[in-house]
Amino acid sequence: MEFGVTVRFALLAVVWGASFLFIKVGLGGLSPGQVALARVALGALALAAVLVVRRRPLPRDPVLWGHLAVVSVLLCVVPFLLFSWAEQYIPSGLASIFNATTPLVTMLLAAAALPEERFTPPRVLGLLLGFAGVLTIVGVWHGIDVSHQLTAQLACLGATTCYGACFVYMRRFLSPRGTDPVVVAFGQTASATVILGLLTPVIAVTPVHLSLPVVGSMVALGVFGTGLAYVWNTRIIAAWGAANASAVTYLTPVVGVLLGVLVLGEPVSWNQPAGALLVIAGILAAHGKLRLRRATPAEAELADVK
Repeated sequence: MEFGVTVRFALLAVVWGASFLFIKVGLGGLSPGQVALARVALGALALAAVLVVRRRPLPRDPVLWGHLAVVSVLLCVVPFLLFSWAEQYIPSGLASIFNATTPLVTMLLAAAALPEERFTPPRVLGLLLGFAGVLTIVGVWHGIDVSHQLTAQLACLGATTCYGACFVYMRRFLSPRGTDPVVVAFGQTASATVILGLLTPVIAVTPVHLSLPVVGSMVALGVFGTGLAYVWNTRIIAAWGAANASAVTYLTPVVGVLLGVLVLGEPVSWNQPAGALLVIAGILAAHGKLRLRRATPAEAELADVK
């Protein structure tokens, strides 16, 4: 079971890291609102197909659908619109880096709302290492020019705040119900599709310019990054908790930077792989798998002699 959760965690990091590249490509022919609507609609269609194949009925509990509507706003509608809008003005790699602030917000919200998610030394160490890794990837010692990008970067931070709140909300109100993760994922993407569909006359009225890269990016973003990924995400939250599950966003800048190099031709420097190592160390520490081994009495005695 633990191995299966770990595999889902790795896959989630890859598809969510690639999502920022797909958004950037999609913006070549679509508006931010159209990108957001396309990804939730395609995600809902993919999950509907999974439900049909598995013969899973939809829940009839109106309270559950109310929770799913809240999740759709926090996890889909608002952050998808914010990230899509922001990537008109900032690189996809930078957007993925800002996405890594999610665990910090989640840790603070979870500590306040969930008794089982209180601060512990491994979690604090993991979050600090992960955050240090993100700062290393950014290369903060060079300084960050926000003179023309401040609003877009604030939009990214607003999106990650929604993510953090949603991780906690799902852990408290959805995970205890034991609802099928596929049903949860379909409910939130379907609800988001309805909400964004109603907002279409306001947010998605610009002309559409479709091309193979645009269509392919939207299919990948919707089916994998928005549809199937949320099934994995729901199971990870139930197994590992809100703060640890949200740590997946520490790996998204690693994927985002790598794709920037391979696809967009962005330069890479020593600090990016170094930051990636710190990020991985943070993930291990958060799960209590990175501990300093205590010296044995014999080793301690030998050290004293030296």
